[in-house]
Amino acid sequence: MSEDRIKSSAIDDSRFRLLIDAVIDYAIYMIDPDGIITSWNAGARRFKGYEEAEILGQHFSRFYTEDDRLAGLPQRALDTAIHEGRFEGEGWRVRKDGTHFWSHVVIDPIRDASGTLLGFAKITRDLTDRKMAEETLKQSEQQFRLLVQSVTDYAIYMLAPDGRVSNWNPGAQRIKGYLPEEVIGQHFSMFYTPEDRDAREPQRTLDVAVREGRFENKGWRLRKDGTRFLAHVIVDPIWGDTGTLLGFAKITRDITEVTQAQQALEQTREALFQAQKMQAIGQLSGGIAHDFNNLLTVILGNLEIVRKRVTDDAKITRLIDNATQGALRGVSLTQRMLAFARRQELKSEPVQIPALVDGISGLLRSSLGPSVKIETRFPQGLEPVMADLNQLELAVLNLATNARDAMPNGGTITFSARPHDVTESSDTALATGRYVCLSVSDSGEGMDETTLASAMDPFFTTKGVGKGTGLGLSMVHGFIEQLGGRFILKSRKDHGTTAQLWLPVATRGAVLQPVVKTQPVTVPRLCVLVVDDDSLVLTSTSLLLEDLGHRVLSAASGSRALELFEHNPDIDLVITDMAMPQMSGAQLAHAIRIIAPQLPIILATGYAERLEGFAAHLPRLSKPFTQLNLVEIIALAMK
Repeated sequence: MSEDRIKSSAIDDSRFRLLIDAVIDYAIYMIDPDGIITSWNAGARRFKGYEEAEILGQHFSRFYTEDDRLAGLPQRALDTAIHEGRFEGEGWRVRKDGTHFWSHVVIDPIRDASGTLLGFAKITRDLTDRKMAEETLKQSEQQFRLLVQSVTDYAIYMLAPDGRVSNWNPGAQRIKGYLPEEVIGQHFSMFYTPEDRDAREPQRTLDVAVREGRFENKGWRLRKDGTRFLAHVIVDPIWGDTGTLLGFAKITRDITEVTQAQQALEQTREALFQAQKMQAIGQLSGGIAHDFNNLLTVILGNLEIVRKRVTDDAKITRLIDNATQGALRGVSLTQRMLAFARRQELKSEPVQIPALVDGISGLLRSSLGPSVKIETRFPQGLEPVMADLNQLELAVLNLATNARDAMPNGGTITFSARPHDVTESSDTALATGRYVCLSVSDSGEGMDETTLASAMDPFFTTKGVGKGTGLGLSMVHGFIEQLGGRFILKSRKDHGTTAQLWLPVATRGAVLQPVVKTQPVTVPRLCVLVVDDDSLVLTSTSLLLEDLGHRVLSAASGSRALELFEHNPDIDLVITDMAMPQMSGAQLAHAIRIIAPQLPIILATGYAERLEGFAAHLPRLSKPFTQLNLVEIIALAMK
């Protein structure tokens, strides 16, 4: 070899060494055939920690972990390089300070021209950061997989771009009923209803998710057993780094129970609002009826006295009679208002429903007209119910009249009844017990939902101005509720209406008491103390009593009545209003009874009130009353 070529080779070797030494991201060094380190670059020094003087002449196995050395991995790596021409692998290695790092290793055998093994070239790269990132990602993926697999309240699964299911979590299995092997590979449209599939809803779902980046909706889905459930669905597209659509992530939640609970809550709120509204209107109606009864008491009382005084003039007599008839219509109106407010006086007794309907059948046929057909369907042995006979008759007549008005071209009204046991598990507002449901059905026009919702409201009517008070159904409702039953109205537009009266069955010990007509009784002249906070009622009652020949003391309050009672020991009877400020009629009666335990006391009231103690057994005079009513109640009290 010429001198120039030798110099050139030396220069190349020098440059190559400079290049190797300049590399700091790779450990590049040589080892002899026995594994002894013969060279060391800057990269090896940087991430293995050894200086060249410390490591030259040492065996390269010192970089391996104790377990790997015991397993013979260093020699296996050299043998692989010799037999296969190259060794490449990854594993943990040890730095000078004892810390471990993850390395990628390449070992190439070095041979001369004759094939003799001169040693090995070893390149090591520190991949600890990448390894830790991979481990973190792997751990994150495992945690996410465990999370998804642990969720049972949500169906979480993946879809391929064409909509086929690619995985399946336990939540999906629980909600939809399919095992993974039954559903993976199938198109997700299998969960949709036939009508949604016909409308191409599955494809629209994927299209919206791709176009808008997300799809969210509620709808009915199918389980494996064919049952339906209401689902809340979210579909998100999954994009690759290059913008390629990889598939979809789909989350489904069964919200059937939640929705039903929400609907039940809304219905409860609506029922509460309706109850509060009806209670408020009932209180208002009861108060108006009470005040109106006082006015009617005054009007009827004064008309009665005037009627007695003018018997010679027929025209005046006719005027008085017309005024009296008008006042009696007012009495009927207040009775309906009190029925709605549940403040009317009821006389409950066992009532046979078939006999009641049969008893008023003649009146029904004459009032309903020839175009209306009446049918009855009552089972044999139907139990009697507890009700006020007169009020129940009025309720049935009212319902029949409404049914006739709903059939302007004629039709059929059907009266039917059936017994029913209400238990604690029954879906009804009725108390537990046995009831008879009396139904009055017609084949008329029916009502839409809006009209039906307001039908039982007081003063609501569809009959036009001057053709109805709007108190008929509300009166029936209040009357039935006061009896402890329930009034249910069912109707559909063009499908007729059914009114159901749920009435409690009469107890076995209850018997119908015969009606005993009160015979005219002569009552001696009495000293009567009349108490009422309404001056008009007080004057009218006093005039009626004086017209009967009694001596009257009047008081406008309970305290004034007690003063008169103390100064007039000859008082024979007390007639007191119930509703008075500061001291009610019941409280006044109790105070008088302490002073005179045997003194007769009559309570006058415009509506039914719940009384306790001895006051509940005192004679009651219902407003408005006539002079004859006064005679009868005084005779009863003086027995």
